[in-house]
Formats: sequence, C-alpha cells, structure tokens
Amino acid sequence: MLDPMDLLRSNLSRVRIPEPTNRIYKQECCVSFDTPRSEGGLFVDMNTFLAFGKDYIGWHYEKTGNPVYLHIKQNKVLVPEDRPLKKPTLMAIGIDGGFDNNEPEYEESHSIVVLPDYVTLPFPSVELPEKVRLAVDSILMAEGAEKKEQLAAWTADKKQTSAYAMNLQQVDNGTIVPSSGWKCSKCDKRDNLWMNLTDGTILCGRKNWDGTGGNNHAVEYYNDTGYPLATEMTTAERELDQNTNFDWHRIQESGQEVEPIFGPGYTGLVNLGNSCYMAATMQVVFSTHSFYSGYYKNQSLKTAFEKAPADPTVDLNMQLTKLAHGLLSGKYSVPVSEEKDQTNAITPTTNVKQDGIPPRMFKAVIAASHPEFSSMRQQDALEFFLHFLDQVERAHGGRPEIDPARSFKFGIEDRIMCSSGKVAYNRRLDYILSLNIPLHEATNKEELAAFQKLKAEKASEGKEVSSDEIVRPRVPLEACLASFSSPEEIQDFYSTALKAKTTAVKSAGLTSFPDYLVLHMRKFVMEEGWVPKKLDVYIDVPDIIDISHMRSKGLQHGEELLPESVPGEEEEPTKPVADENIVTQLVSMGFNNLHCQKAAINTLNAGVEEAMNWLLSHMDDPDIDTPISQGGGQIVVDQSKVDMLISFGFQEDIARAALKASGGDIEKATDWIFNNPGASVSTDMDATTSETTPTAADLGLPDGGGRYRLIGIVSHIGTSTLCGHYVAHIFKDGRWVIFNDAKVGASVNPPKDMGYLYFFERLNS
Repeated sequence: MLDPMDLLRSNLSRVRIPEPTNRIYKQECCVSFDTPRSEGGLFVDMNTFLAFGKDYIGWHYEKTGNPVYLHIKQNKVLVPEDRPLKKPTLMAIGIDGGFDNNEPEYEESHSIVVLPDYVTLPFPSVELPEKVRLAVDSILMAEGAEKKEQLAAWTADKKQTSAYAMNLQQVDNGTIVPSSGWKCSKCDKRDNLWMNLTDGTILCGRKNWDGTGGNNHAVEYYNDTGYPLATEMTTAERELDQNTNFDWHRIQESGQEVEPIFGPGYTGLVNLGNSCYMAATMQVVFSTHSFYSGYYKNQSLKTAFEKAPADPTVDLNMQLTKLAHGLLSGKYSVPVSEEKDQTNAITPTTNVKQDGIPPRMFKAVIAASHPEFSSMRQQDALEFFLHFLDQVERAHGGRPEIDPARSFKFGIEDRIMCSSGKVAYNRRLDYILSLNIPLHEATNKEELAAFQKLKAEKASEGKEVSSDEIVRPRVPLEACLASFSSPEEIQDFYSTALKAKTTAVKSAGLTSFPDYLVLHMRKFVMEEGWVPKKLDVYIDVPDIIDISHMRSKGLQHGEELLPESVPGEEEEPTKPVADENIVTQLVSMGFNNLHCQKAAINTLNAGVEEAMNWLLSHMDDPDIDTPISQGGGQIVVDQSKVDMLISFGFQEDIARAALKASGGDIEKATDWIFNNPGASVSTDMDATTSETTPTAADLGLPDGGGRYRLIGIVSHIGTSTLCGHYVAHIFKDGRWVIFNDAKVGASVNPPKDMGYLYFFERLNS
C-alpha cells in the first residue's frame, strides 16, 4: 500500500488551485443540508470545488473519479455569556458585517482526504505538496459561493437618498405635534394630512380631480415657504397599524402555547432575508401527494444526483429533491435546546426549537430566471407560486404524466355573448382561481354600520377607535366563488358578427377540476387618494367546499358561434386610442400627457380609476417616456411575459399581440385576449370554432368531482404583498400545524378567515 503522502502526490493532477471566477462551496452539501457542523463534516472536491456530506461524497467520487478532498469540520466552543456585541456595518443577518444574532462560536479543523480509502493527511503541514497547500489556502480564504450570492443580494438593494434630506433646514418654532387629534392648520380637514418636516406644520394634501382628498394646503405651503419634505400622518395610518398588529398576533399565533413539533414532514425553513414568501409556499407545496411522490417517495437523492449535470447546484430537479428530502425525511427536524436569558430567573428555563434548513441553493436555481426573486426584497407569494410551477413544468419538457405541477392545473372557459345573440368560447389554462371579494355580501352589515357610526363620532371628537373596537366585514367564500361565475358586462366589445363595437356579457366556468385547487383572494384595492390599500376583511372559509356547479357546459344546442375574424378586420380594436376624457382628467392632476395616454391605452380605456392605478404602478418603467407606436415601428415584447402567457394555454402569436396591445402588462393582455376572441387561432385551449369541445383528458389535465377539503393556508401580514410577512398553516395528520419560517408547531387557532392563498385537495367520490 502506498504511503499517504505518495498517494496524494500521485493524484496531484486532479488538484486545482481555484481562480477568482470559480464558485467554491464550503458551507453546505450540494445534495443535502449537511454542513461543516454536521457529524461527518463537509468534503470539498479540490478539482470542482463542490461540497458533499459524509454520506454523499462516495457518490461524487463514483461519478467523477476525483479523489482529493478538503475535509472541513466545525465543533462548538464555549464563549462567555457577556461577550461584547459586534457593531453591524451591513443590513443583513448571519453574514460577516451583519447583525449579531448571538449564534454560538465554532472552532474549525481541516484535513486532506484521499478517496476511495479515506486516507487522511493533516492540514496545515509543511510536508504537503506546495500545490495542495496553495489550493487549500485559496479555498479557505475565498468567500463561499453560498454566502457570496447572499451578500450580493443584500448589497444590490441600494437605497435612494433625498437631496433635500442631506441638508434639511429645521426651524425651532416651539411647535409640539400631538399624538392624536390632528387637523389641518388652515381648514378643518382631519384626513389626508401631511406634516412639514422643516417646521412641524400639519396641512391637508392634494385635491383630487373629483373633489375628494384635501384642499391643497400642503402644496400651497410648499410654494410659499420652499420647505420641501413632508410625511403623511393620518388617522387611517394609525388604524392600519392597529389592524397590522392584530393580524401579526393572530396569524403568527403570538401569545398562544404552540407546542413545537419534530420529525418527518415537520422541518422548518430558515429565513434567508425576506424569504418567508418562499418558505410558506414551499411548505404547502410539499404537503401535496404529487410533489411528495415526485421528489421524495419516488426519487432518491442518489437518483437525482446521477441524473444531474456536472454541477448539481444549478439543476432544478436536484435542488427540489434535496429540498424535499430535507423537509420530509425528518433528518433535520430535531429539537435543539435554546437557553433563555437567566439574569433574573429563579428557575432556569430552556426553550426547545429546531434550527430548520436554509434553502439557499434552491432559491438560487428557481430565481435564476427572475431577478426579483434573486433579491432580498419581500415578494408576492402568489407570483412566486406561479413562477415556481411554470419552472417545474418546463423542467419536465412536456411530459405531463410525470409533472407534479399538473396537479394544480385546470381549464377555464369564458362564454361571451354579444348583442347579436351569437357567442364565443375562450378557453385558457391556469394554476390558480383568483377571486374578487364582494364586500356588499358581508354577513355582519349591522355590526359594520354601528362601527362606522362609532368611528365617525370619535373622529369628530379627535379620538381614534381602539383595536378591540374595530369591526371587519365577514364575507362568505361562497360569495367570492359566485362573483367569479356571475355574468359581467363588457363595454366596447368588437363583434365579428356586427363588424362593430357593442356590449357583450361574459360568464366563466371551469372545464376541469384539478387535484389541488388554489384560491387567491384579491385583498388589494385603490382607495381615496389613489392609494393602494389592503382590504381589512375576513373570509369565512369552510373545511369542505363543493364547486360542482361551476363546471362549464361548453357550446349548447341552438347557440351560434361568432364568425372568425378576417385578417386586418380588427385593426381598430388591436390598436386602441386613448380616451381623451380620461387623459384630460389625469393631466389635470399634474401627470405627464404621454404617461396619461399610455395609462388609458393599457387599461383599455376602462376608466379614470383604472388608468390611475396603472399609472401609479408604472411610473418607474424604463419605457414610460417612449413615444406610443402608431403602427410603423416594431414593438419589442418581453419574452418572459410571452412565456408566462403561453404557460396559461395561449398560443405564442396571440400572446405577443395581446402584450403589444396592452403595453406589456400581463393582466391586461389576458383581458385583451378574453375581449377579442376573434384574434385567436386554433390551439388546444382557444376560441371554439366547432361543436367539438376538447375534454380535460384530451389536454392531459386531471379531473374529477367538485368536492374539496381545505389543507393549507398562506396568510399575509402587512400593507402590501411586497412587504410584511407570510406564514403557512397546513392540515397534517389530523391537526393544523403552523409553519412560520424555521418554527413548526401545533396550531391552536388557525386563521382560516385571514388567508391570502387557500389550498384545497379534491375529495375522491
């Protein structure tokens, strides 16, 4: 047998000194969540710089033949309880320069290991070949790829600094701002108030085009004084804070004796920095049979590794399988004692928790094609869910029989009847059923009326309602489902039968019932002052629902289809012109004329409020100042948006036409397709042109009865989907369980009436 040093020298050709451009993994195994702190430590391949735990390093050796590895092991060391806290230099947690999260300290040891016999040589050692010493030093000194990506995401979000804030003049005029009872200093307005940051003067805001809002006193004050900065300070803001605090405690079950749960299927996910949207969504996704089977029960880690490319960190199938095994195996769901502050305690107490697993590699893969998900900013859980399913479907390359995302997919059919009496049927595919919340269907109208009266009385006295006095509307889920199916009037519908614009009536139904039905509650609306607000509403959701009545019937006997359009005939509707009335009203508010025209066009001239909503959401678009095309120039369409519409079941040329007509807005593009059925050409989910309607089986969609059981809730806390916090509640093993990032416990009072996304599983009849 060769001497260990001779064995190492014989394999020097398989050792590389890393270059600055190489990604080096040394904090986490590529196929599991093992780390240097795990029992067997971590093995870093000194050729590819990929890392593996002790149970998986053999697989990598068999696949690559690379024999030389740097073994890294970290052991916990005792530190003084009164150690000084380090001053943070970066808005981050858990990375160098970030906030100290009081984690224990570890001592790191290294050695060189040569496979297949695991021959070990100590490091550091002057006897080691120089190439090996240089390679190891480079690996240890380099920033690990895992932390490098995390750090880059944190530092990418640069904050804008107001030029006025840097040298803001502040006048010491003795003004004392009260904690409540605010009113405009020049009129009696008690809402839409702004405080000037130079002298503390409280004044009302802009007057809106329809006469609502303030009396322009804040703007007039700026024109008179030149004091540039002000902050909004309305009683509505205070009430919103009260609501948010209530939501926070209710959704997170704060103050409840939540019993921690450990074992298979009860593993938490570490928050990587505003990644709760991903954690909550993935916990529910992997509670479904389709994803449980596809990435855990029917696919081992070794199988996924063998199918993966040379770098398994960039393979979605590998990272999903890794995440599934991490969440479902129970390997990482073990109790860890957490010592509490014992300073004044008579009896020492210990909290039991779990560390959870950090889904860094999964996030890097799933976000590779989506820059927003790559950032450390909060995101919309719904948008992430749709992006995730789209990526899973693409990864399966059109093989629906093994695609777990298919279990969420279903068909929707829109029936449009114009004033000619003729009809058109548009079909599309979707993963979610997005529902409006009809507040007029609230079941507690008397209590709401009494609350509004109390609120008005207190406002007249300069007081505010307390959090325990707030009454929220209660709307049954049945009313939301009925709102989806109810007939809707469409103005300016182009009828190919009349060859003119007319009024049409649209109704919708489902062509198939998926294995898992996801309901999205539209809780965000525009309120007075054109400010986006979250509806403060409860949705009464039963454990069992039946949507059998929502199945579409297709073309009925005696119905006559609208004729197909002739090329060029729809020139007018596909190139909309801005409504001058809408543009004029927006311009009167101080907006740019071109921007107003684009807002009107991109909302299909639906109205001033819709145009204003679009304008506020697209003020920072890079092409907002680009002149409107009059038909001669080529309009460039974002391919990712085209791909998303294709994933909904629309043909590519129709998706492109719709995006061009709607200025690149996906939601408006979808509406455009529904409102222009003649623009569609033959696809598996397009406008009906014959009496043969494709069935769910024809399209490879799951289908069955319409009875469903509630199995998961993703709740949101905050004023916007792009801020706040997400929490999941899942029905497992006969009880509700809360998944709040790394915390997993038995739910005491699941917030069934406060969900943002509801997940239902179809019941077999």
